[in-house]
Amino acid sequence: MIHTEPAWAKLNLTLDILGRRPDGYHDLRMVMQSIDLKDTVTLQEETAPGVRVASSCRFLPCDESNIAAKAVLRFFEGTGLPCPGFSIRLDKEIPVCAGMAGGSSDGAAVLRVLRREYDPELPQEKLEKIAARVGSDVPYCVRGGTALAEGRGERLTDLPPLPPCYFVVCKPAFPISTPELFAQVHLRRLRCHPDTAGMLAALSAGDLAGIAHRLYNVFEDVLPRKYAQVFEIKNALLDGGAMAASMSGSGPTVFGIFAEKTAAENAREKLLPAFPQTFLCRPVKKTV
Repeated sequence: MIHTEPAWAKLNLTLDILGRRPDGYHDLRMVMQSIDLKDTVTLQEETAPGVRVASSCRFLPCDESNIAAKAVLRFFEGTGLPCPGFSIRLDKEIPVCAGMAGGSSDGAAVLRVLRREYDPELPQEKLEKIAARVGSDVPYCVRGGTALAEGRGERLTDLPPLPPCYFVVCKPAFPISTPELFAQVHLRRLRCHPDTAGMLAALSAGDLAGIAHRLYNVFEDVLPRKYAQVFEIKNALLDGGAMAASMSGSGPTVFGIFAEKTAAENAREKLLPAFPQTFLCRPVKKTV
C-alpha cells in the first residue's frame, strides 16, 4: 500500500540562544510556526530489505543517511517492531538549506505515517522521543502548528494558533552554514534577545500586531557581511507593507508577516524577478 503525507515547512517567529550545553549542543528557546509550503512524502512497503529514497532534488542522498530513511530506522528501533523494506519518494517544494526544516519535516512526515500504519497506539510523547533521535527539529515537525521549542528543540509546549495572516517567504540563492553562525555566537556577545514572554502573551491575546512586533532571531546579529542580502530582502518586505520581517532558523530564508492578502501578493510579485524561490503562505495548525 502507498501512503502519502504532507511535510510542512516551519518558520521561527523567535529564535534565542541561551548558552552551550555540556553535550556540545546549545540550549535554545524558539517560537515555531508551520506554514503551508510543503514537501510531499510517499512511503511504500517493499519485499526487499532496506530503505531506499528517491527525490525530486537529485543531489540529496538516497541511502540511509537521508533523514527520511533515518526516521524509518529509528521508528522500528524505538518500537521494537520488525522493520520491513521501504521505498520513499520526496517531492520537494521547500527549498533546501533554507532554515525551514525541509529535511526534518520529511522525517517527521515519515514518522506520522509509520505510527498511523504500524503502531497507532504509540503515545505522542514516545513518538516525539523517537523523533529527537532523528534530528533536533524533528519533534516539532511531528507536532507542527504554533509551539514553544526549548532545549535542543525537543521540549515542546503547544501555543495558541496565530490569528489569520499571510507570510511572504523568500529564499536567496546562497546557503548559510549553521556551524558557522554558532561559531560567530561564540566570538561575539549577544546583546539583544527576543521578547519571548511578550510573544507568548500576544499569541494568547490573538494580537497579530503584538506578534509581529516581537519577531526576532539572534542569528541576524552575528551574520557575516557576505550575507548582507538577508537584510536587503527584509527591507524590501518592510517597504512592501510587511508588519515585520525576520530570518528563519539559521537562514538564509527571510519572511514577512502581513495582515492583508493583497499586500502580501504585491510584495511577493516585487521579489519574484530577483528571487524565484519566493512564496505566499498561510499558517498551518497542529498536525497531530
